[in-house]
Amino acid sequence: MGTDTVRVDAADEAGERAERTREQRGWYFYDWACSVYSTSVLTVFLGPYLTSVARSAADADGFVHPLGVPVRAGSFFAYSVSLSVIVAVLVMPVVGAAADRSGRKKPLLAAAAYTGSAATAGMFFLGGERYLLGGVLLVVANAAQSVAMMLYNSYLPQIAPPEERDAVSSRGWAFGYAAGSLVLVVNLVLYTGHDSFGLSESAAVRVCLASAGLWWGAFTLVPLRRLRDRGPVAGKASVPGFRQLAATVRDMRRHPLTLAFLLAYLVYNDGIQTVISQASVYGSEELGLGQSTLIGAVLLVQVLAVAGALGMGRLARTYGAKRTILGSLIAWTVTLAAGYFLPAGAPVWFFALAAGIGLVLGGSQALSRSLFSHLVPPGKEAEYFSAYEVSDRGMSWLGPLLFGVTYQLTGSYRDAIISLVAFFVIGFALLARVPVRRAIGDAGNPVPERI
Repeated sequence: MGTDTVRVDAADEAGERAERTREQRGWYFYDWACSVYSTSVLTVFLGPYLTSVARSAADADGFVHPLGVPVRAGSFFAYSVSLSVIVAVLVMPVVGAAADRSGRKKPLLAAAAYTGSAATAGMFFLGGERYLLGGVLLVVANAAQSVAMMLYNSYLPQIAPPEERDAVSSRGWAFGYAAGSLVLVVNLVLYTGHDSFGLSESAAVRVCLASAGLWWGAFTLVPLRRLRDRGPVAGKASVPGFRQLAATVRDMRRHPLTLAFLLAYLVYNDGIQTVISQASVYGSEELGLGQSTLIGAVLLVQVLAVAGALGMGRLARTYGAKRTILGSLIAWTVTLAAGYFLPAGAPVWFFALAAGIGLVLGGSQALSRSLFSHLVPPGKEAEYFSAYEVSDRGMSWLGPLLFGVTYQLTGSYRDAIISLVAFFVIGFALLARVPVRRAIGDAGNPVPERI
C-alpha cells in the first residue's frame, strides 16, 4: 500500500506540474499579444505621428485647443498618455476587486484586452487634423491595456510557486520583447518601402498602428484558452464604484512594507514608463532622427531586452531580486543622463543609448513583478495587483506630465528628458530601505532562500 500511495502521489505531482507548465506557457502568450501595442504604437509610431497631426491642426502660435484648453501641439501626446493613466487609476481597483470577489478573471481580461485592441485598430482612421480622435483612442487603448495587464499579472502567484516566479516572470517579458522585435521588423520593411507597396508614409504608419491592434486581439485567444479561473475569495465584500481604490489602500495599510515597496516602485517605474513613451518623440523632435532610425533603435532595444530579461533573471538567482533591481536603477540613471548630451543628427550614439536601455529594461520590470508577487497576501492577488498596476502604469501620469510641462515651459526636450533622472534616484533610495524578507513574511508567504 505504501508503494502504491507513493506512486499515486508522484503521478498526481507530475500531473499538477504538467498542468502548471501548460498554464504558464499560455500566460506567456499574453505578453506576446499585448507587447506589440507597447512597442509599435506607444513607443515608436504614435508619439511622432500624433504630434504631427496635432501640429497640422495647431494655430499660428503652435497650440491646439481641445475642449477650449490651449495646449502646445508638441505636448499633446504626453498629456494624452497622462490622462489615460488617470482613467486607469480609477478603473483598475474596481475591476481587481471584482476579479477576486467573483473568481472570474478571464472574462474581465478578455473584455479589457479586446477593448484595447479595437481602439488600437481604430487608429487606422487617424489622419488629417484628427488629433482629438487620436487622443481619445490613445486614452481608451492605454487604459484598457493597464486593466488587462493588472489581471494578467495577478495570475503569476497562482501559476508559479515562489521558487519559480523570477524565472516565469522574466520569460513572460522575454516573450513580449520577442514579439515586439518580430513585428518591428515587419513595420520597418513596410515603412521604409511604403512606396513600393503603394502606400503614402502616413498610410504606412496607420497600417502599422492598426496591425498592432489585430495582433493583440488574435494572440489573446491563447491565454484565454489555457488560463483557468480559481474560485471566488470567501467573504469578499462588494465595494461599489471608486470607493474600492480607498478600500484597497486601507487594506494595504495592514501591510506597510508591501506599501513601502509599491511607493518605491511607483517612483522609479514612473521614470521607466515615461522614457518608453517619450523616447521616440525625443529622438525625432530634439535629435532630428528619421522614423527609420527610431524603428531600428527600438528594434535594438527589443532584441537586447530579451537577453537582458533572461540575464537579469539569472543574476537574481545569485544576488537576489532586490539587489539586481537596485543595480538596474543605477544603470538607468547613468543611461538617461548620457541621453541629455547626445548630439543631434548622430544615430550611432542614439543606438548606443538604446543598447543601454535594452539591457536593463526587461529585467528591471520582470523582477519588480516577481518580487511584488511575494508581497501579496494569499487570496488578494487581483486586488493587490490592481494597486501594483496603478504603480506600474496607473501612477505613471506624473512622468509624462512633468515631461510635457517642462517642454511647454522651456521649449527644450533635453530639459524634459533630464528631469526624469529624479525618478530613478529617489526610487533607488526608497527601495533600498525596504526589508523584503520581513515584508514577505508579514504578508503570510514563505520566504525564498534568496530574494
